Amino acid sequence: MATLRVTNVPEARYRALRKLAKRNHRSISGEVLALLERWVRTDAELKKRRKAGEQLARLREQVSVGTEPYQPAEETIREDRER
Repeated sequence: MATLRVTNVPEARYRALRKLAKRNHRSISGEVLALLERWVRTDAELKKRRKAGEQLARLREQVSVGTEPYQPAEETIREDRER
């Protein structure tokens, strides 16, 4: 596992990080790791997300091809009452 050393952190930013770590019951290193996991995506995660987006786009195409827009529920209810 790699080691990361960060220098020249502004004091206000460090205090905010320390406060966040304390609130989450973590060390500062643990908090930084949690933030990296949350906000920095790996190549594998990006690939998985791209694949899911492509699948969603294909599903949208399948659903929207040849279908008319949905009518409001009130109109459907009126039509059923008139039958």
